[in-house]
Amino acid sequence: MEQYILVQKYGGSSVANIDRIKSVAKRIIESKTKHNQVVVVVSALGDTTDELEQMAFQISSKPPEREMDMLMSTGEQISCALLAIAIEAEGYEAISFTGAQVGIKTDKTYTKARIQTIDAKRIRHALTEDKIVIVAGYQGVTHNNDITTLGRGGSDLTAVALAKALKANVCEIYTDVDGIYTTDPRIVKEAKKIKTITFDEMLEMASLGAQVMQARSIEVAKRFNIPIHVRSSFSKEEGTMIVKENEKLEDIDVRGITCNKSEAKITVCAVPDQPGVAARIFNEVSKIGVNVDLIVQNVSHTRHTDISFTVPRTDLNKALEATKKIAEKIKAGEVVHDKNIARVSIVGSGMRSHPGIAARMFQTLADNKINIEMISTSEISISCIIHQDSSDLAVKTLHKKFKLGRTI
Repeated sequence: MEQYILVQKYGGSSVANIDRIKSVAKRIIESKTKHNQVVVVVSALGDTTDELEQMAFQISSKPPEREMDMLMSTGEQISCALLAIAIEAEGYEAISFTGAQVGIKTDKTYTKARIQTIDAKRIRHALTEDKIVIVAGYQGVTHNNDITTLGRGGSDLTAVALAKALKANVCEIYTDVDGIYTTDPRIVKEAKKIKTITFDEMLEMASLGAQVMQARSIEVAKRFNIPIHVRSSFSKEEGTMIVKENEKLEDIDVRGITCNKSEAKITVCAVPDQPGVAARIFNEVSKIGVNVDLIVQNVSHTRHTDISFTVPRTDLNKALEATKKIAEKIKAGEVVHDKNIARVSIVGSGMRSHPGIAARMFQTLADNKINIEMISTSEISISCIIHQDSSDLAVKTLHKKFKLGRTI
């Protein structure tokens, strides 16, 4: 008889203190009694990751990325050991592992490494001994055994990657919300939980600022068709299923609205309007491992143009440094930046077959006197860069305009 493998991931808020760790342990044991084999991925306790990061920056404004990974990986090791202890205290066998111990090999990109291979032999062996396996999320090692981390939200990626490696039947993501909502319920109280969402929609929402799941984990789930159930660790309610296709999508033009306040804009002024200049700028930025997102180049009438682009705010300083160096080499003008921006996006697979969505979005923002600085579109999303002070108003008015309060 084929055994059922369940992979669960618990976020930092789910294991924020001893009482919550004990509660999660009981929930895992309950899953164990229903399913044959359970593998659990756990994040660092509460705000541990932020606290460790703050300590490093109190010592240095530019801590070495290798040492940051050594430091940041410790949070998950603490929580997975405590959770294993809590399960043992309930009379069930458990064993905790680091990313390295379960054979998660990554590339050498510190702070946002990419998983290359997973061995998982030790997990399989522990499962045959009927143990509950607890794995420290967010981390792996290079082939030289240097510790790496997988970027913010990387425990999601650990869980999905292990689900693939173990051929798990389902991957459950436990968090402090009870599913995916049409927008952030803290901004719009009328936001509704979505019962089923496609990988494509969830990937867009995660990439554009929805913080429930890491975008890279959705990419892996989509590639290998791993169903994901996002649910609350504080209730028994059904959450949101993330799946390949949703039969009811034809009727829904906009599925959700996201807001990302963690980006910054860089503008290179008076760039010589010559072939290859843009390539030189973005080659330099890519060399330092910074992801450039939205790019806008103004039309040139004077043989010079301005190029603006957005980067994660955490990468702003090193992106600025690289951009200023290349701007000097290509004899461009001033390099300026703006931290006070927000990206507001609407997402929905139904947008493919519903005309006029962009016009309605832009008109809604205009009616509320919200200026659009940059625009980006994909097949199933439209994003606007606006001033951060207007972001909550933009989300509220767009949610109302597209009647998402009725969507379930």
